[in-house]
Amino acid sequence: MPKQMTRRDIHRLALLAPAAALAAYAIPGVAQDTQLPPDLDELFGTPDTPTFGGPDTNVTMVAFLDYNCPFCKRSAPHLKALRESDPKLKVMYKDWPILTEASVYGGQAALAAHRNGQYLDAHDALMGIEGMRIPEEQMREALLASPVDMDAVDATIETDGDALLDQLRRNLAEAEQVGITGTPAYFIGPYFINGALDLDQFREAVAAARTELGV
Repeated sequence: MPKQMTRRDIHRLALLAPAAALAAYAIPGVAQDTQLPPDLDELFGTPDTPTFGGPDTNVTMVAFLDYNCPFCKRSAPHLKALRESDPKLKVMYKDWPILTEASVYGGQAALAAHRNGQYLDAHDALMGIEGMRIPEEQMREALLASPVDMDAVDATIETDGDALLDQLRRNLAEAEQVGITGTPAYFIGPYFINGALDLDQFREAVAAARTELGV
């Protein structure tokens, strides 16, 4: 029987994973990006991925994020505002813990909260911690101060922790497959954007995706 993944194993894989080159395809004024097949749900829609959006969405965004990434944190409130103001946008969150071993704990805790219907509460709490190289203890303090039921999170990690780490490993494999080189990374319809965005830039990118998709 293969050995179960540990948080250290996940972080080591993140450091060792090679990245393929992405061809540039620019949305003027937004960032460098890449045109991809438009069916992001098929490309990234693995089981248990935290996914949010109304019943009539017409464009999908997939966000690869790390809870120790300052650029992810800079963009987080803008992405939240976009998601809450655009009922036709589907957002899929991929916890991608590449920066520190504590990032793996953050991803595991967020996914545990997701199993209890509180992913966004956990995500907002962890993204709200200022700075980088945040230790596990500080992440836990932020979660305890949030609406997240940490007794339920701890119980889920106790019983399903290996499965949660396997989910993070699948996210790492997906990122390697498409050649992402850093966080934050956003797949928006047929486009890829690597870097921090504000609300206007998010809206511009989503509008460009809708134009390209004809929706």
